[in-house]
Amino acid sequence: MRRLLGTVSALALTAGLLVIGATPASASPSFRIVGPQQSIQTAIDAVSPSGTVLVLPGTYHEHLVITQRVNLVSLGATLAPPAGDAPPSPCSNAVGDPSNMDGVCIAGDLTVDQNTGSITVNHYVNDVHILGLTVVGFPGSGIAQIGGDGSTFVANTASGNGAYGIVAFNSTGTTELFNTARGSAEAGFYIGDSPDANATLVANTSVDNQFGFFVRDAEHGQLVANNAHDNCVGILFLADAPGPAGAFNVTGNLIRHNDKACVGNPDTGSASLSGLGVVINGAHDVNIHANAILDNNPSGRTIASAGVGVLTGHNGTGTPPMNNRVQGNVILHNSTDIIWDGNGTGNVLKPNLCQTSNPTGLC
Repeated sequence: MRRLLGTVSALALTAGLLVIGATPASASPSFRIVGPQQSIQTAIDAVSPSGTVLVLPGTYHEHLVITQRVNLVSLGATLAPPAGDAPPSPCSNAVGDPSNMDGVCIAGDLTVDQNTGSITVNHYVNDVHILGLTVVGFPGSGIAQIGGDGSTFVANTASGNGAYGIVAFNSTGTTELFNTARGSAEAGFYIGDSPDANATLVANTSVDNQFGFFVRDAEHGQLVANNAHDNCVGILFLADAPGPAGAFNVTGNLIRHNDKACVGNPDTGSASLSGLGVVINGAHDVNIHANAILDNNPSGRTIASAGVGVLTGHNGTGTPPMNNRVQGNVILHNSTDIIWDGNGTGNVLKPNLCQTSNPTGLC
């Protein structure tokens, strides 16, 4: 982690030094500067692999597609939807909705099964770095990645996007540091469809989303020192949709006041959710340690409410939770501090500082 932070700091410092005395037209095969009224996408397409695109302050009405290794560094730039429709991107094609425009689409070489919708990554796009970008108001996600390896997202803000804030599908080695996601219709931060995710999410803030942090059909990673508040669900690990989820360490996070009410839709099978701190739904080997999980209480209808819920997948008929450990946390002032449906083996749910549980005796 220390080496990664040093690399990011050096990248930002180098970009700052290079911009001194440069004009927006300045360019080289490995370095491009973009100013207002210019195109970020044009610079991304023109820069050599592993090159840097530095974006000066301003609002840029475009959506970006990245299919090669690049460093995208913003000095206060905001990305907003362009007027009118945009051509389909690899990300919108992969999810089967050409109108689902993302602010940034990072995509490897993908094959999509038209019958099942499953995605095969033929070749990953490696080592994409995005630093300091604000992405607002896109109908899809703020930053979407499908088929990425070793991407790093630092100090970005995704606000008011129609799907996710920052999402990684079918990817490995994703690192997300000091980002903020707010007002997403679905998850602020999402790791999905990645059996070898190896994801690292540190010191991110997720607020006013449906899910703060959502891990689905993904294994191996860590959530450390993040802040999830005022979502419907703070952190969710979801298996059986359709594959396994788990093998994550969840340490030092503040999960509080996730009492937003999200109304379900019976036509799509989605449930009403509110007042859920951390939910392990059919997942395995999730280690929840040294977190503060506080004041998660429902403000509307919900299928369940708890500070921590350890439950069987697929509405109680799927995979039981296995080998999860919930220990050494402060879990207080929730509707119920800990809920366990009694299924699964190897689950250790104490000791914690808590007051109420179902069944009784877990506190």
